[in-house]
Amino acid sequence: MYCPFCRNPDSRVVDSRVSDDGSSIRRRRQCTECGRRFSTVETASLSVTKRSGVAEPFSRSKVISGVRKACQGRPVTDDDLALLAQEVEESIRASGAAEIDAHDVGLAILAPLQRLDLVAYLRFASVYQAFESLDDFEKSIEALRREYPAGRPGSLNP
Repeated sequence: MYCPFCRNPDSRVVDSRVSDDGSSIRRRRQCTECGRRFSTVETASLSVTKRSGVAEPFSRSKVISGVRKACQGRPVTDDDLALLAQEVEESIRASGAAEIDAHDVGLAILAPLQRLDLVAYLRFASVYQAFESLDDFEKSIEALRREYPAGRPGSLNP
C-alpha cells in the first residue's frame, strides 16, 4: 500500500474495524516515512463463473439490469431494484464462497424478486428456468396462487 501523500510503499496498521454490515474492514494506517495517517477499506472479492468458464467480478448493476427487464411496466422503483441487488449480494456473500456460479446468482435473485413483484418474478423465472410451453407457465402460476392465496400487489390472483 503506497502512502497517498509521499508514495512511500511502507505503512503500518494503527487500527482495524469491521464495518457495520460485516462486509468490509476499515484500516487506519500510518506512513513510516512521513508519519501521516490514511485509511483503507478491504473487501473480499466475489467472482461469478459464467457457463463459458470465464470468471468476472460480481456486479450489482448486472443484477439490476437483468431484473429491470422483467420489471418493465411494473410498479417497481429503482430503489426497489437496488435493495434487491443488495439482498442478492448479501445472500451470496453469506454462503462464504469467493467464487459462485452464474446459475446460483440467478437462484439467489428468484426469492427476493418473488417477494417484490409476482409478475416480474414469473417473467424472470420463465427465461431463467427456460419455460418451453404454456404448461410450464400454468404450473408456475398455480404454485404461486397456492403460495399467495389472498393476493397482493403484483399478484396473479384476481
